[in-house]
Amino acid sequence: MALLLGGNHTAVTEFILLGLTDDPVLRVILFTIILCIYLVTVSGNFSTILLIRVSSQLHHPMYFFLSHLASVDIGLSSSVTPNMLVNFLLERSTISYTGCGIQLGSADFIASVECFLLAVMAYDRFMAVCNPLLYSTKMSTQVCIQLVVGSYVGGFLNASLIITSYFFSFLFCGPNRIDHFFCDFAPLAELSCSDVSVSVLLISFSAGSVTMITVFVIAISYSYILITILKMHSTEGRYKAFSTCTSHLTAVTLYYGTITFIYVMPKSSYSTDQNKVVSLFYMVVIPMLNPLIYSLSNNEIKGALKRQLSMRMFS
Repeated sequence: MALLLGGNHTAVTEFILLGLTDDPVLRVILFTIILCIYLVTVSGNFSTILLIRVSSQLHHPMYFFLSHLASVDIGLSSSVTPNMLVNFLLERSTISYTGCGIQLGSADFIASVECFLLAVMAYDRFMAVCNPLLYSTKMSTQVCIQLVVGSYVGGFLNASLIITSYFFSFLFCGPNRIDHFFCDFAPLAELSCSDVSVSVLLISFSAGSVTMITVFVIAISYSYILITILKMHSTEGRYKAFSTCTSHLTAVTLYYGTITFIYVMPKSSYSTDQNKVVSLFYMVVIPMLNPLIYSLSNNEIKGALKRQLSMRMFS
């Protein structure tokens, strides 16, 4: 649908999402797989949050940040997955102009918050390994809350105030078919009939700044952690220090690896279909993997889970 503007132009009021495939059989298969992934994502991350809240032995900074990461993972997946599942069942997948802006803004906000939280968690591991005697003082409850609030504020400034505001300033008066499964900025910029060159540069700078700043914090933190571990004389001490970082390092590698593929690599080096697959991985699959990564490689979480299950069984 479109509304008349001045002159011979019309304003687009809805977009058509082309999705992942037109094959009806493959759509049913993908619907089933992605529905299962989404259910595991929500239940797994919600269970992580609940376990951290009810287990007193998990009431310290590392798991406080992990509970927020789990909340963000639920939000990241929920920003695109329910709409994608519904579109699998429809012959013509549409989203309103306003709905597209909201989806774009919410997805970018949550993805930005995840970047900041991963950097905060790296800083937390740095303090725990490199400054264990000052850890309780430097990572007090007030400091942890400030770091989390700062992560959400940073995500809001990057997404809501920049990306969404530019989207609503774009003029769409021609094609409205988005070759993606959600409203991503790049295909929307291609559809706009207004000059978006400045907006693209500013948004690329903003997104790049968030990525570079958080990667820098993570890299510096783990550089000091590595130096500290190598200076340890005890093999057991080295293993214990390194084991507290493995799950976070795995999550960082998966998340930033996919972001780099999408936003850093030259667009000519991969196809639109590859872009869809990678976007699907970091927005739908990674939020499911994070609770599995942390629960399988963290003895404290496994121990807390066993204690809670035994309490429920014998209560």
